[in-house]
Amino acid sequence: MTQRSAELFERAQKILVGGVNSPVRAFRSVGGTPLIVDRAKGSRLIDADGREYIDYVCSWGALILGHADADVVSAIADQARRGTSYGMTSPLEIELGERLARAVPSMERVRFVSSGTEATMSAVRAARGFTNRDLILKFEGGYHGHADSFLVEAGSGLATLGISSSPGVPAALAELTLNVPYNDVAAVERIFASHAGKIAAVIVEPVAANMGVVPPAPDFLAALRRITQRDGALLIFDEVITGFRLRCGGAQTVFGVQPDLTALGKIIGGGLPVAAYGGRRDIMEMIAPLGPIYQAGTLSGNPLAMRAGLAMLAKLEVPGFYAALEHKAERLIGGLRAAVRESGVPAQINAAGSLLTLFFTGEPVQNYAGAKKSDTSRFGAFFREMLARGILLPPSQFEALFVSAAHSDDDIDRTISAARASLQALSVSK
Repeated sequence: MTQRSAELFERAQKILVGGVNSPVRAFRSVGGTPLIVDRAKGSRLIDADGREYIDYVCSWGALILGHADADVVSAIADQARRGTSYGMTSPLEIELGERLARAVPSMERVRFVSSGTEATMSAVRAARGFTNRDLILKFEGGYHGHADSFLVEAGSGLATLGISSSPGVPAALAELTLNVPYNDVAAVERIFASHAGKIAAVIVEPVAANMGVVPPAPDFLAALRRITQRDGALLIFDEVITGFRLRCGGAQTVFGVQPDLTALGKIIGGGLPVAAYGGRRDIMEMIAPLGPIYQAGTLSGNPLAMRAGLAMLAKLEVPGFYAALEHKAERLIGGLRAAVRESGVPAQINAAGSLLTLFFTGEPVQNYAGAKKSDTSRFGAFFREMLARGILLPPSQFEALFVSAAHSDDDIDRTISAARASLQALSVSK
């Protein structure tokens, strides 16, 4: 049934590192042959063997409209005829930048880059240059891309593979990254007391999504804002996932907390490689060519990505879009919770808007320590059971499921039914 996929993966391992170009795709934590995708449309993926799956990875959240949305595809095709890369500024960059700034008022000035890692890395560099301080504070299990400063007690792929830091990161650089538990204001206060006047910035996912979904505790984000302002440090919101996923203005609009700098990605390129960082004018005008903090990129502001992003944002701005999306997510979450109760399998479902994670643990998950108590082998078994029933989940306990506008009521019903059967199979096997 998966003969061609197996053959392709065998070929891939002879040329691609581990057979993949991003570690979690290798299915090491869930077992089985990695999915080799042939094509996708709407809520569905088709693998190399012609098998169809309802997709809840959605390019790790980028495809909020689903795969191959007609308007986005049309915009990309039209732009391709006009040129795929200029290496110079185009009106499209200006227009998309203006759209972002209208939606995210904290972004007074914007710089486009090509990936979320570039956006967060550049935001931290800007914060260090602006404050003339070296230390940054992040949260255990928070993943902000694979720049050296972030690969200490990180989530996402590092959590999936059980890696707490990465060889190749100099110890001297790792020492400049401080870590405390997510949702622990007292720990933040203590770290600022012991490093007063030395922390350049706090970087945080306003809703954690790379240790699995963990919403912020009441007042957590507001407390970070108060503490950083008091100390003269900057607050950076990594909204690579939550930006335009929770609302057009991102999590900062939902929670009413305005950061100094914001990193955006995933959705703003309509599925093409693009990201952005931006924030207060006085900070951003320290970036070259206006200031001494250097950052550049040949493909930054790529016209294909700009056109795709403009087509995508136009749809997200339609009144009622997010209400309809969250209604789909609520139906799925409610059905999954009912299936968990019926099965008796110890599990928790954390959710924020159209993001959710099923943690296989009997205890509430409020930070990375709680997430790590999950039974990852049971998650792997659940993943395989769901895949066999035509449902593709993220191949890691420590990632989020993404609901898209393309998911239909039938998709949701089929997913709940598959989850009920999969959880029952796990219950019987134990």
